[in-house]
Amino acid sequence: MRRHAGVIAAGVAVFVLILIVQFPARWAALALPRAVTCGQVAGTLWSGTCAGLTAAGMSLGDLQWTLHPLRLLTGRLDVDVALTRGAGAARARVEWSPRGAIAARGVHADFPVDSAFIPQLPPSTLGSAEVDLADLHWNGMRITEIRGQIEVRGLTIGQGALLGSYRLLFPGGPGEPTGQLSDLGGPFALQGTVRLTPEPGYEVEGLIAARPSASPDLVSQLRYLGAPDAQGRRPFSIAGTF
Repeated sequence: MRRHAGVIAAGVAVFVLILIVQFPARWAALALPRAVTCGQVAGTLWSGTCAGLTAAGMSLGDLQWTLHPLRLLTGRLDVDVALTRGAGAARARVEWSPRGAIAARGVHADFPVDSAFIPQLPPSTLGSAEVDLADLHWNGMRITEIRGQIEVRGLTIGQGALLGSYRLLFPGGPGEPTGQLSDLGGPFALQGTVRLTPEPGYEVEGLIAARPSASPDLVSQLRYLGAPDAQGRRPFSIAGTF
């Protein structure tokens, strides 16, 4: 009897192990919040895909993931993710803690800057963006740390009016995340800072001046910022919450 019981126990253990390893991703999808849906799920809980991912009615694209199971022993969910949507793509290693904090490392993304990809932009906006972040930390309410850079290139509006290319560099370190904003060439010379505030929100401050290549229309737009300093630079300030 004991021998039979041992065989049964071993069989049950093997079945449970196989079930865990091959746990279908579509079963796990049933636990997604109501605001998040997947058009088609394939693979397992440990390595799978979600085609047609949407969140709060917004299309995010197609998601692939690979889970690092040993990290579960520390009480954290650690996963490599890759997201594609049209001409845009992003990848990162993301870690969730039980308290809701999220840490993303090796974040890299390329995507077009236009109204088709970002509906909040004016229809005439065109450009491209590249994100390269070594670290990004979210405490459940706001971004607490960010290190890396974001570049926007070839930004145009209206009938092809070139606004130039820009870089936002976050060096990292203690305190509120603050990035250095600068131009990479174009009609404007720009230097400033972007600070992420606790609300959560942001504050952008800096100085901008038109280069000789700027069109008269663009130069006239700067006059709304007030009188220039001795170097022809005008101060600007933008703040908001999100």
